[in-house]
Amino acid sequence: MSEHERWMHIALEEARLAAQEQEVPVGAVLVKGDKLIARSHNLCHQRGDLTAHAELLCLQSVLSGSMSRLDGCALYVTLEPCAMCAGACVNARLPKLVYGAFDEQAGCCGSALDLCDHAFQWSVEVWGGILESECSSLLSDFFSECRMRKSRKP
Repeated sequence: MSEHERWMHIALEEARLAAQEQEVPVGAVLVKGDKLIARSHNLCHQRGDLTAHAELLCLQSVLSGSMSRLDGCALYVTLEPCAMCAGACVNARLPKLVYGAFDEQAGCCGSALDLCDHAFQWSVEVWGGILESECSSLLSDFFSECRMRKSRKP
């Protein structure tokens, strides 16, 4: 198992927690070297906050605490970040971002747009498609279940 796969498996654990909590199943972990320093999953519905994405929650937990810089850090997320999260990665000067599933409609790390590659003063090294099948299946299954629940309601 590669280092990327190792961390993505932990991000997938977070995404599964999100699904159990009826949140869109996206999980993220922030690592520095070989140490896990933050982990989270989407909490938008629970918090009533559309900005409570897994990526932002990881970054916020670290940057509001003891760390003020992300030197040597990598963020692993199960879904390609949206514009808001990609922008946060750039503004936080994140060195490396690794994601699982591509998001052709709203992904802003190479799919719909690329905000991480020289769009601004800082560029983020991006790797996509790590455990893509597992990450995509988790999302597909979640949304299929949501549609089935809706169709059952009178």
